[in-house]
Amino acid sequence: MDLAGRVAIVTGSGKGMGPVIAESLAREGADLMLCGRDLPPLEKVCDSIRSLGRRAFVARCDVCSPAEVEAMVAHTLQALGGRIDILVNAAGGTGPVERSTIETAPDEFDAVVAVNMRGVYLTIRGVLPTMMAQRYGKIVNLGGTWGLRGRALRMAYSATKWGLRGITKSVALEAGPYNININDVCPGVVEGARVDNTFRIKSQRLGKTVDQVREESAAEYALRRFSTPHDVANVIVFLCSDKSRQITGQDIAVDGGWAM
Repeated sequence: MDLAGRVAIVTGSGKGMGPVIAESLAREGADLMLCGRDLPPLEKVCDSIRSLGRRAFVARCDVCSPAEVEAMVAHTLQALGGRIDILVNAAGGTGPVERSTIETAPDEFDAVVAVNMRGVYLTIRGVLPTMMAQRYGKIVNLGGTWGLRGRALRMAYSATKWGLRGITKSVALEAGPYNININDVCPGVVEGARVDNTFRIKSQRLGKTVDQVREESAAEYALRRFSTPHDVANVIVFLCSDKSRQITGQDIAVDGGWAM
């Protein structure tokens, strides 16, 4: 149990990869504060984690709201013994899919920047005072391989993931003297509802079947397969453990060999 006694916050823990990430941390001994905008999915994950014998609590939190982030951090400190050892920023938005820069509306651009960059900045800003005071912390941001290479028709999303790399590296330099590690995990295509929707939209644009789009996409990867949420969670757990004590400010692709 590498994370026994650690207190972790996972944003976006009710949907996408969030539940698997939160449960993986719990299986390694961490107690959890589960954050998101929709309470029912969070409650379900909370029940699952408590069944593992770990403490878990739920906080409704829009990461774009400074007040809600501050309240969530205060709730975590009050409920879980005054510590925050781990922050995983799994909350995120996809932005416009299969749309050119010209077709992307300004408000759509602003919306994905708000959640993918402002939200991460606010949660990091919220936990850093506690981590600095205890001289210990692990922060993992969920980036993406489209923040390592450009991607046509996903400009807004790609831009935010490039920006997330800047946040990660800058905070790593500021927080390093306080024994705080911060890294950026960059998944490629991850199996799940979001990618299914993306393939559906792409198939309509190209006039191909969804299976054809999937096969052509998989052929771009060295391992000829997509990642699973567990593949990503395994790397996050490692980065949240002391086995990764000398890794900080890094972008780590979990993509089966695309961003090389």
